[in-house]
Amino acid sequence: MLRDQAAGHPGVVAVVAGDARLTLADLRERAAETARALIALGVERGDRVSVWGPNDPDWVVAAYGVWDAGGVIAPLSTRFKGLEAAALLRKVGAKVLLVAEGFMGTSYLDMLKDADLPDLEHVVVLGTAPGRPGVLTWAEFLARGAEVAPEAGEERALAVGGGDLASIMATSGTTGAPKGVELFHSQLLRGYWDWSEVVTLTEGDRYPIIAPFSHGFGINAGLLACVLRRATMMPVALFKPDELMDLIERDRVSVLAGAPPMFFKILDELDGRDVSSLRVGICGAAAVPPELIRRLVDRVGLQRMINAYGLMEGTVVTMTRAGDPVEVIAATTGRTVPGVTVRVVDDAGRDLPPGEPGEILIGGYGVMRGYWDDPERTAEAVDAGGWLHSGDIGILDDAGNLAIVDRKKEMFIVSGFNAYPAEIEGLLLRCPRVGQVAVIGVPDEALGEVGWAYVVPPAGAGPGAGVDADAIIAWARANMSNYKVPRRVIAVDALPVNANGKIDKPALHARAAAERG
Repeated sequence: MLRDQAAGHPGVVAVVAGDARLTLADLRERAAETARALIALGVERGDRVSVWGPNDPDWVVAAYGVWDAGGVIAPLSTRFKGLEAAALLRKVGAKVLLVAEGFMGTSYLDMLKDADLPDLEHVVVLGTAPGRPGVLTWAEFLARGAEVAPEAGEERALAVGGGDLASIMATSGTTGAPKGVELFHSQLLRGYWDWSEVVTLTEGDRYPIIAPFSHGFGINAGLLACVLRRATMMPVALFKPDELMDLIERDRVSVLAGAPPMFFKILDELDGRDVSSLRVGICGAAAVPPELIRRLVDRVGLQRMINAYGLMEGTVVTMTRAGDPVEVIAATTGRTVPGVTVRVVDDAGRDLPPGEPGEILIGGYGVMRGYWDDPERTAEAVDAGGWLHSGDIGILDDAGNLAIVDRKKEMFIVSGFNAYPAEIEGLLLRCPRVGQVAVIGVPDEALGEVGWAYVVPPAGAGPGAGVDADAIIAWARANMSNYKVPRRVIAVDALPVNANGKIDKPALHARAAAERG
């Protein structure tokens, strides 16, 4: 795909970050150069290569270089500490690690200095960072590539097929032990071509990639999709609302993807800003406040707002489409993409009628082949019929739109009633006193569990102000089933978010445990 795009459109700018610019021809050339260096280090087809660094042009070059060499990329999150990184490196048996030493003042090399990594043969620092004994600088690494003839590199790249493994993406389960999701080239190319079709991503679009490349959305709906569609990716190493607004104004950004908290922040920063270049927003969330969509359309001028559902193990599953009303975009994640099937089933595996909540099962080409070197957990996730058991609770409507009610593990039980935080959050967002909200279940002696709601006041209310807990609870009692009504409402200036911009529920659970004593 990269060779085809570079041959037909060599001058199209593929990557922009600060003063750095890479055309498709540049990316193809630098990827081939990187691949030859990896081959010189002994990387064979199917060997795992890890990349540990922020979103930047070096990461893009590294990824396509790994694929050119026939390797499998196994990304590491910049939020990982040494134990977490070492666990994943051991899990996948990474042969080479490419690392952005010194990012945000962090020494990744120091974090790994005492780690037992029997399969790791080479460590290379990205960019201009200095090397250390036993660690190659990028210049030294590329110099090794001179030992490999360009023809040999091309032969290796052209031998890669759709059925070859492309990536092993880290995900953790309820046990906390790392799992590696196996995804193949054919799955990714098909899935993110279709995703891009719905998004209308095209040549000339300028698209900041805020989700980390170490996450499925960042690498697939960003790094891969942009080259597929000849759009210009703009890697964002560290999200800051004011800097993003500067980027939108200065570089005429046209496509923007993120979770609701990011779009709320953009609206907060909107006064006096020129964001007329924005035409498409992609918001992946169980529930998107309708008022957020209306404000983005009215105040920002977005032509389209898209909601979508996907997961590491199932790639792209559902998306809203052009012409969908605000209510569908806000309350559902749309219909399945071509080649994907969704079922909603009860605990016995029986299909449920529209309107009934149950576990979402996913079938089709996008379902992972398995977790790396973990047949037991693979069998737990994908049944004998090839259906992926998502662990998500959903509801289908008569038109086939899928609403995500919640994660099974986030559900809590109030006096025998199943309570789903995402559903409760969607209801509370209709209260005029609520700007943003996150709900969690906490233990309760009388009822088993109850909901606590962490609430950000509406824009303009001021930090820590404007949240009247009693009034919000009274509104909830008037508009919601009693078991769904939060027993506590806690005012916060902002909701904690994780690296992917989604609400950090574990952080809220930890806070609630501390507050309960």
